[in-house]
Amino acid sequence: MTPRAKKSEIKQQVSAAIAACQEKKAERLSILQLDKEHGGFTDYFIICSGTNPRQIQAIADEVEQKLERTGMRATHVEGYKQAEWVLLDYVDFVVHVFSEKARDFYDLERLWKSSKRLEPAELRPSASKKRAPAKRTTVAARKPVKRARKAVASRESRVARSRRTSTGTP
Repeated sequence: MTPRAKKSEIKQQVSAAIAACQEKKAERLSILQLDKEHGGFTDYFIICSGTNPRQIQAIADEVEQKLERTGMRATHVEGYKQAEWVLLDYVDFVVHVFSEKARDFYDLERLWKSSKRLEPAELRPSASKKRAPAKRTTVAARKPVKRARKAVASRESRVARSRRTSTGTP
């Protein structure tokens, strides 16, 4: 697998994890792209919060289920029973699901402040790479365009004729 294909696959997996968090109404969703030069041991952190232990577990369950459907399993899960800080390690990215209290205490965003913050849309395949399909126009929509083109062509030919007659060329 080429490095570009691997990066694309990782982005798809991270997007799936983000979608799972959003489906279970995770709050304060943050995505950090870690830099290997600054001690990053993974590519991405997905950080979110739940309002109570049951929701925190539900978010973690949804992430695991959604990624298992794609053939991915977490290599390590920590903190599920206590549901204060659930960590799901997928090697290339780590999902952190916090209670509000634990999130404020550990403040991973501050600890990894050198990391680039991303929006979920930035991980989806870019629209600029894919060519947008051409819009189909109806016959009714094309008629005014044809008329306008004819009018412009007619005007241009009249202007050209008037220039020829004013300069004396036939």
